[in-house]
This record gives sequence, C-alpha cells and structure tokens, in this order.
Amino acid sequence: MTRTFASHIVPALLLAGFSLAFNGPVLAAAPVPTPVVTGLPDFTDLIDKVGPAVVNIRTTEKVRQGQGGTPNEEEMQDFLRRFFGGQAVPRGGRRAPQQPQEEEVTRGVGSGFIISDDGYVLTNAHVVEGADEVTVTLTDRREFKAKVLGSDKRSDVALLKLAATNLPRLRMGDSNKIRVGEWVIAIGSPFNLDNTVTAGIISAKARDTGEYLPLIQSDVAVNPGNSGGPLINMRGEVIGINSQIATLSGAYNGISFAVPIAEAMRVADQLKATGRVTRGRLGVQIGEVTRDVAESLGLGAARGAEVSMVEPDGPAEKAGIKVGDIILKFNGQAIDKTPDLPRLVGATPVGSRATVTVWRRGQQLDVPVTIVQLQDEAASVKPTPKAPPATVAPNALGMHVSDLSAAQRKAMKIDGGVLVDSAVGAAAAAGIKAGDVLMQMNNVEVRDAASFNALAAKLDPKKSVAVLVRRDNTTQFVVIRPRS
Repeated sequence: MTRTFASHIVPALLLAGFSLAFNGPVLAAAPVPTPVVTGLPDFTDLIDKVGPAVVNIRTTEKVRQGQGGTPNEEEMQDFLRRFFGGQAVPRGGRRAPQQPQEEEVTRGVGSGFIISDDGYVLTNAHVVEGADEVTVTLTDRREFKAKVLGSDKRSDVALLKLAATNLPRLRMGDSNKIRVGEWVIAIGSPFNLDNTVTAGIISAKARDTGEYLPLIQSDVAVNPGNSGGPLINMRGEVIGINSQIATLSGAYNGISFAVPIAEAMRVADQLKATGRVTRGRLGVQIGEVTRDVAESLGLGAARGAEVSMVEPDGPAEKAGIKVGDIILKFNGQAIDKTPDLPRLVGATPVGSRATVTVWRRGQQLDVPVTIVQLQDEAASVKPTPKAPPATVAPNALGMHVSDLSAAQRKAMKIDGGVLVDSAVGAAAAAGIKAGDVLMQMNNVEVRDAASFNALAAKLDPKKSVAVLVRRDNTTQFVVIRPRS
C-alpha cells in the first residue's frame, strides 16, 4: 500500500515545482489510512452477557400403540390398512388384537430465547409443531413446562410462555439496519449440545426463500437443534431467529438462514394478543416477470409481479384486476421482485383499502381494492382439447386453436381466449401444449380463434412474441422465439 501511495504522490510533487533534494523543503509523510479490520473480534464478554437468556427446548408427543409395538410399526400397519385394505399380517403369523396404549415419545430438540423477564420465549414454529408437551431448560438447569401461545408456519415463528418471573432476557435489534459483512454469533443446542456458540458474518440481507419474508443469510454454523435460537450482533442484540440451512447432507454446509427479528416480533405481537396471525389477501396468484416478457410488453426492465390467476369472487376480481396484468406497485411501493407483493399485501390490515398499480396492454392503471383475510386457493378448471383437422396447417406460431364454448368461459370466469388443440414447432419448443388456453398476445387481448390466427399471421417471424397462457388455474406469459 505504501509503495502504491508514494508512486502517485512523487510525480505530483515534481510537477508542482517541489525539490526533493536534501536541502529542499521538508515534506511531512501523508497519514496511512486506518485498516477497516485490525483483528478478529473477541466474543467472550458478549457471550457472558447474552448466554443466560438462550434456552434449550425439548418436545414430546403422545402416541397410541399396541403393547409391544413401536410407533413406526403402528404407522406402517395403518398405511397398509388404508391403502391395501384389511388387517396387515406381520411375519410369523397374525398378531392378536392389542389394546391401544398411549406413550410419550420424544419428538426433538431445538432452541429458543427469552424476550421478556416474565417468561415469553421465541422459537421456530417447526420446533414445537405437533408437540403435546414442551420443556424449556435454562442455562442454570432450571426447567419449565412451556405453554405454546401460538405458532405461524408461514414465518416459522412460535411464541411460548413460562410460568416464571425475573428471567434473563435478550434485547431486540433492528434487522432492517444490518450490513453484509458484519460479525454475528448464534447460540443454540445443535445435536442437543446446549449453549453451543458459533460465529460468522452476514452473507446477504434479503434472500427470497420465504413466502412472506426475506431471510438473513449468514455463514454461521447452524445444525439440527440450532433451530429457534438467536442470531446476535456485536452489540448483544437479536437480529434474527435461526431457521433453515442450505444443505445436501442434512447438516451444516456453510449457508444458514434466519428470520429477521422485525418480522418475528410483528408475528409474536399477534400471537400474544390473539394466538394466531392474520394476513391480508389480494386474491391472485403471481409469477415472475422475465426480461423477455418485459421487453415484449413494453415494460423495459423486468419488474413487478405477473397475475397468473384471479380468485373467483375475490377482492382482486371485484376490483377489476385481470389475468395477465403486471402489478407494478402496491400502495405506491414499487414491486421490484415478485415476492415483494405478498409481503406488502400480507402486512396490510384486513378490510383496508389499497391502490394496486398495474400494467395492462401497454397502459399503467391504478386499481382500488379492499384487502380481505388470507385463505386457501380455489380448485382448478381444465377444458378438453379437440382433435385438429388433419388437412389444416398450424398457424404461424405452430398451433391449432379453437374457440371456447360459452360454458367453458363461464366456468373459467373469462371473457375471451382460445383453446390450444395442438402445438408444434416454436410453440411446442416454448412449452405450450394441447389443453392450454391462450388469453393474450403481446399487449392484445385474444377474443376468438379467427382473430388469434390473424394476429399470428401478421407477426414478424424474426421477433419473439409473449403469449399469456392459462393451464389449470395458473396463468403466465410464455415467450415464443422464432426458430432458425
């Protein structure tokens, strides 16, 4: 570094008329910049401070079984009865009927941490899922039977309550202000080795591995049993709940993920108040907007979320949102990536009014919509394709199409569209197949087979075309590229 610095300074001084002879002016040495990292951090004081608030969680489940049988054997017997009928016979002859018994079976071990001195504990939902009894052990070896106040699978957060006071607790940090490269530690019970400390750095701030939240990625060693434990910054603040790992072996492989504490605390507040989490629902299925689709529709950069299905009688349909719309903004907030939309909608209070900005056939529209509560998706509708006439050649895109009947359109809740009876050439190469319904070509709505074939005939054979394809209840743009 010093040589590089000097090689730039010396010519500048000579050009400025300074003499470097011994009898010339005396030049003060320029200060060398202080390195960003001067050594590895010392975690000892930090661990002494936060360690007592991290807990071990053991769960048990009550299993009904016959005398002398094992839970796994009972599950196999039930499988054979349900799928093959009758009573399964073990090797060696028929088993005599046994009186069912109930036995406590250990389900697993996880981690958690105390967030208030009166006994509220955060952990992962998957740590306590299916448990009939939850036991929490502190570092001073005190044990408590915990009550599960509620859990939320979508965020993988659960809130427990201990009947205790004056407990050690952790401070919550701001997961929105974390920086890639900062040091963090994890404390938990990997492989039931309680109060194990591992350290590393934040690798990425917002990995889209969760439906309703972007996860924190780190290289902190996390293994089975670490789930539910805290990810802690150098100020002793919790910034995440260790939740997942990326692995091919089932054990730590260098990449771990944590639920951001800001989201976890929002979930915990709802679980504490009502025992469940309520999220907003727009009533659409969405897909990614690719660069090819964005260019074909005149969007420029790939952004937004493509509406692939609109729930019948849902809030989006009532507001006039249509399949093929590209949602660009929600309440004025840009949708840069597809997962941004469900997070924004999910955090919106049920019953409130929102403004959805969509791109539809070359125009940007603002659509007001009333948000309702999240629920399951609708069943699929699939029309049956016809056999195309052998004497009729496919259209310019390589498809035979036919009109949908009035009954089919009514069942699918669409006004237009054509049914693909067969696909060859460029269409087949793009993944289109018989039974698909085509609803839009580039920015033009498809009304019937005649108009679709007329549009296809006018296409530039050297340019790609984006076709809006519905298959079952899922709709997305498919780019058909010209074949050389």
